[in-house]
Amino acid sequence: MIEEFPRIKRLPQYVFAVVNDLKARLRKEGEDIIDLGMGNPDLPPAPHIIEKLCESAKKKTTHRYSMSQGIPRLRKAIADFYKKRYDVDLDPEKEVIMTIGSKEGLAHLMLAMLEPGDIAMVPSPRYPIHYYAPVIAGASVLTVPLPFEGDDSQKQEQFLKNIYETYEDSYPEAKVLILNFPNNPTTMTVDIEFFKEIVKFAKKKKLWIVHDLAYGDLCYDGYKAPSILQVEGAKDIAVETYSLTKGFSMAGWRVGFVLGNETLVYNLKRIKSYLDYGMFTPIQVASIIALEGDYSVVEKARDIYSKRLDILVDGLNKAGWNVQKPKATMFLWAKIPEKFQHMGSIEFSKFLLTEGKVAVAPGIGFGEHGEGYVRFAVVENEKRIRQAVSNIKKLMRK
Repeated sequence: MIEEFPRIKRLPQYVFAVVNDLKARLRKEGEDIIDLGMGNPDLPPAPHIIEKLCESAKKKTTHRYSMSQGIPRLRKAIADFYKKRYDVDLDPEKEVIMTIGSKEGLAHLMLAMLEPGDIAMVPSPRYPIHYYAPVIAGASVLTVPLPFEGDDSQKQEQFLKNIYETYEDSYPEAKVLILNFPNNPTTMTVDIEFFKEIVKFAKKKKLWIVHDLAYGDLCYDGYKAPSILQVEGAKDIAVETYSLTKGFSMAGWRVGFVLGNETLVYNLKRIKSYLDYGMFTPIQVASIIALEGDYSVVEKARDIYSKRLDILVDGLNKAGWNVQKPKATMFLWAKIPEKFQHMGSIEFSKFLLTEGKVAVAPGIGFGEHGEGYVRFAVVENEKRIRQAVSNIKKLMRK
């Protein structure tokens, strides 16, 4: 019999496994499943990035151990990228560290920062690692509800209020606040004024902030996601994670960064020096080419996702499922239609899968406040998304 160790017992069984297992069984039976569940980009990186990877991999000198912090030229490339895109100054030596995807960076940062008895504040709904990284580190987690109602400014105001109230109720006082905007899964966005307020609050309370900017490149219809590091003084208490996964379509390459506060970067560097020797050098070299190259490769990917979202949103609304196009991300966060609300998000997701041949992510998988919703990821082509909409339309008519 397999024994689970205490730390593993704090990690629940993966909620998405229920839908994933059913999806695998149906495909094994020959069903054509349109998978809009996992946010796994289907677009390839730009050809010149792949070519640089191959070119570098052919060199005899690139196959030895690399650097855990990332090679100097890559750290300079991300610093230059942030200066050009956000007008943020970063010291490549003290305020930049490469990570094996932003997920690994955030998890090991929590391991470096937190210990049993510490408290982290995390939004709900949330991307699972935002909650479970502090749990793995042995800390306790307080959830802060994300608002779903009202316009953008009302949501921001309510979320700030929720953060303040949760912090005041925490004992001992929370040590870190994890944020993620544009948000996965809810697609909620904020403006720079939100970050100014939260930075002011965090400095007053001596609260660390870790902001995940994984979807900063995928913004639509004139919206541009701000970086928390654009706020004066933010680097005193904050770091930001950035990833090449979404905008640069480099998901499997696992290239991420933690940027900002010198103390947090230093401590992450120290713990990672015991855990890895860094990423394969040719991947880092190709990532330099991505960051220093023409940003139009990101804009092309963004435009593809935007068009896919238009098709999905228009189609669902015509089918009688009232949804709104998000300002950012590759997701659609959709409230389950009224006549199916009684099912809950897991059973409704199973229903869409078995009857409509469309896979989505159940909202409960993102935390208790996600119940009653599902998340679509536009990671199939336009033809497949149209087919998904057609299948759902038939279900809505039954």
